[in-house]
Amino acid sequence: MDIPVNQNIPADRFSHVPERIYGLVELAYNLWWSWHSSAAGLFKQLNRAEWKNCRQNPVKMLLEIPPRFLERAAEDPDYLRRYDLLFFRFRHDMDRRNSWFSENYPERMPLTIAYFSSEFGVHHSLPLYAGGLGILAGDHIKESSDLGVPMVAVGFLYAEGYAHQHLQADGWQKNVVEVFNRDSAPITRVMDENGKHLVVQVPIIEPPIYVAVWKVQVGKVPLILLDTHIDENLPENRSISHRLYEHDLEMRLRQELVLGIGGRKVLSVLGIEYSAMHLNEGHSAFALLERLRERVSSGMSFEEAKEQVRNTSIFTTHTPVPAGHDVFPFDLMDRYFRNYAPSLGIDWDTFLGFGRSAHAPEAGFNMAAFALRMTRHHNGVSAKHGEVARRMWQGLWPGTPVEQVPIDHITNGVHIPTWLNPWMEALFDKYLDPVYPTWREDYDNRLIWNLIDEIPDKELWDLHLWLKVKFFARIRERKRLKWAEFRNEPRNLVSEGLLLDANVLTIGFARRFAEYKRADLIFEDFERLESIVTDRWRPVQFVFAGKAHPVDDFGKEILRRIYKFAGLPDFAGRIAFVENYGEEVAHHLVQGVDIWLNNPVPLMEASGTSGMKAAINGVPNLSILDGWWVEGYNGRNGWAFEGHQPYGKNRMADANTIYDIIEKQVAPLYYTRSMDEVPLGWVKVMKESIKSCVWQYSARRMVKEYITRYYPSVCMYAGEPTTGVVQVCRP
Repeated sequence: MDIPVNQNIPADRFSHVPERIYGLVELAYNLWWSWHSSAAGLFKQLNRAEWKNCRQNPVKMLLEIPPRFLERAAEDPDYLRRYDLLFFRFRHDMDRRNSWFSENYPERMPLTIAYFSSEFGVHHSLPLYAGGLGILAGDHIKESSDLGVPMVAVGFLYAEGYAHQHLQADGWQKNVVEVFNRDSAPITRVMDENGKHLVVQVPIIEPPIYVAVWKVQVGKVPLILLDTHIDENLPENRSISHRLYEHDLEMRLRQELVLGIGGRKVLSVLGIEYSAMHLNEGHSAFALLERLRERVSSGMSFEEAKEQVRNTSIFTTHTPVPAGHDVFPFDLMDRYFRNYAPSLGIDWDTFLGFGRSAHAPEAGFNMAAFALRMTRHHNGVSAKHGEVARRMWQGLWPGTPVEQVPIDHITNGVHIPTWLNPWMEALFDKYLDPVYPTWREDYDNRLIWNLIDEIPDKELWDLHLWLKVKFFARIRERKRLKWAEFRNEPRNLVSEGLLLDANVLTIGFARRFAEYKRADLIFEDFERLESIVTDRWRPVQFVFAGKAHPVDDFGKEILRRIYKFAGLPDFAGRIAFVENYGEEVAHHLVQGVDIWLNNPVPLMEASGTSGMKAAINGVPNLSILDGWWVEGYNGRNGWAFEGHQPYGKNRMADANTIYDIIEKQVAPLYYTRSMDEVPLGWVKVMKESIKSCVWQYSARRMVKEYITRYYPSVCMYAGEPTTGVVQVCRP
C-alpha cells in the first residue's frame, strides 16, 4: 500500500501566514527541507536572526516570527520566484513515481519496509537520538525517501530525549534534562476515526500499557513515534518513553516491549501493511514476537508462523562485543512474558530458548541472539565488523565453520545531502555540473568523483579555510552565550576553545566518551604532546567533543581530565573541548577541522560514520585500522596505523605511533606551502579523500545494497494481518 504523507497540521496556529506562501507551513512539517539548502534558505530569508535564534527549527520560527516579515515575503517578487521553484521541486520529489526505486523496481512498488529503531537522528529540533546509531537510522530513512523506497519507520517519542551536556567549572559533566516541546517541533498527532489523538493498547501485557501515536514526515517516509506519557497509563508506565537508554534493566525491558510489540500493533491499527521488517539493532526485536502471535492467532502453526516471520525479517547489528547487547534476566522475562508465551502456542522453556546465547546461556534473554534466530538476513556494518560478528555468534550455528556463519555485512554510509557542506556542494556544482549535470542523483558513481581534480587547489583550500574560520567563530559565539548565562571563569573559556587559531593545524576528535574509544590516548606522554602543540614552526591543536553516558562515571572522568588539560597554560590554548556535542555541532566540526582522529581499541569499532562525514568534506582521517577505515584507507586519502597487541593494553605504544605520524607526516605536509600559501600536498590528500569516500560511503550506496541484496528477497511473502484501519494523518 502507499503510505499517506499528508500531515495533520494544526492550521489554526498558522492563521497569520499569508495564503500566497502558506506552503511554508507544510514544508516546515516535512524534514525534507533539512537536507535541501534551498528549502532551508526560504526560512532563513524571512529573518536571519530569528532563524538562528530558533536553532533552524522552521515550525518554531513560523509560530514566533512577527507577521510583518511574512507579509513582506509574500509581496517580494524575488522571494516568490524562489518559493515557486522550490515547491515545484518539492512536489516532484514527493511523487513516488519520480524515483530511482520506481524506475528500477516497478514490479516492487507495493513493497513496504517497516524499519524499527530505538533512536532516530533526523534533525536537532527532534531530540530522539543519542549518537551514531540514531544518526545512521535517520540517514537510512532520508536516503530511502530520496530513492523512493516504500518505507515506514517506527521509534519512540522521548519526552526528555537524551541528556544535554553542561560542563561544570571543574570539567565534570552535568546531565541537563530538557523537556521536549512538541508544540513547536515538526511533529503531528495521528488521529483516530473520531478525530481524537490515536491511543493503542500494547497487546497481552498486564497491567495494560497504552501508547499515543505521533508522526514525523521525513520526505516520503513517515516516522511513527510512540508516546506513553498519557493519562490512560498508570503513573509508573507514563515514564517508559521519558528518556533514551534507561540504565535500569526493568525499564529498558519495558521500553523494548513497548517499542517492539506496541510498534507492530500500531502499524496494524493504522492499516499499514508491509512486506518485510528491518530491525536496526536488537532493541526492537520483540516486534518479531508480535508478528508471530498474530499469525498463530489467525490459525497458523507456530512453526509455519516462525518460518514466515523469519523469511520476511532483516537484522542489522552495530555492536562488536557481547556485553553491548541487551540481556534480560529470566525472572524479569517471567514477570512480563509468562502470559505471552501461551499465545504463541509454545511452552515457557521453548520461549526462553529463543533468547539464549551460546556463550552465556544462563545469563538471560539475549535480544541479539533472539533477533539472529528469528531473521533471515543478518549483517554487520563494515567488513571487519562482519568478521567479528561471525566469530562472536558462531555458537548459534553449531558445527558451522566461522567463515560460513550466515552473518554478512553492509558497510554503513552517510546521507550526502545532509552532511556535505552547502558551500562545498556549490563548489562541486561549479566543476562537476558542466561535465556531469546529474551528479547529485548519481553520487554513488565512483567515476564522477575523478572530476574533483578539476577544482583548482587554491579554490578548494580557500573554501576549507573559510569553513574552519566559521567553525571557530561558532565556538566563540557559544562561549559568549555561556559566559553571559553562567559567568564562567576565564580559564574555562580557554578550555572550551576561545584561543583556537585558524592558522594552526587542527585535529578533531568527537565520540561518545566510553573507555574503549580512548579519547585521552594522546595524553599518554604529556611532555611529547606539549612539544607537538607548541612547536614554533609546525604547531598543532586538538578539538574534542562528545558525551559520556549519563551514568558512566568512568567516561565522565576521562572527559574531565581532557577538559582540565585543555585549561593548562602548558598547552597554550591549543586543546579545546566543545560542549554538548550533537547533530548541530557535528556539522560544524566535521567540516571545520583539518584532520579527523579515531583511535579506539581495535576490533571494538563497528563502523565509525563520523569519519565518513569528515572525509566527504575533504577532511582526511588519521585512524586506527578498524571499522570502516580498513576498507576506506587507500594509502593516499589519509593516515592509518595498526594497534599494538595486546589490543587496548599497550596504550603508550599506540600513542607514540600517533605522535610519530603527526610529527613526521601530517604536520610537515600541512605546513609545506606554495608561494601563494597553498599546501599543495595536503590538498592532494583532501581531494583523494573526497574522490574515494563520497561514492563508497554514501547512504545511497548503502541503501541500494539493502535493496538489491535483502529487500526484494523478503517481499515475496504475504503482507501483515491487520486488525483495523483508521484515517492516518489526513489534513
